Amino acid sequence: MIGNLENVAICPEIAEYPERIKATMAPYGGRFLVHGGRLVVHEGTWNGGIVILEIPDPTRAQEWYESPDCQAILPLRTEHSTSMAALVEGVPDSYRASDEIRQPFPLHNAPAGPTN
Repeated sequence: MIGNLENVAICPEIAEYPERIKATMAPYGGRFLVHGGRLVVHEGTWNGGIVILEIPDPTRAQEWYESPDCQAILPLRTEHSTSMAALVEGVPDSYRASDEIRQPFPLHNAPAGPTN
């Protein structure tokens, strides 16, 4: 899961959220990979802080997000920040981007374009 937090109101409720979220992820094998660390933008613009969570299985990740424990604490974040959160399926260790690009864009079988 990736998240982007902007306009965070510093208050007791927002401080409580990271204290409680870790416990909600534990039964699903979840952990923080990134939690508001230093962000160096090389292209474009970026506002806010980034959070990346890892839950090894996409089904378990969805179950975690929909769980009563996770849903119970969401207002601690959503009512005190502008945020975006998205579940994103990762890639296996054997992943090669060069192999994947050939699937939607078969370069070696592309029809020849018009010649002028």
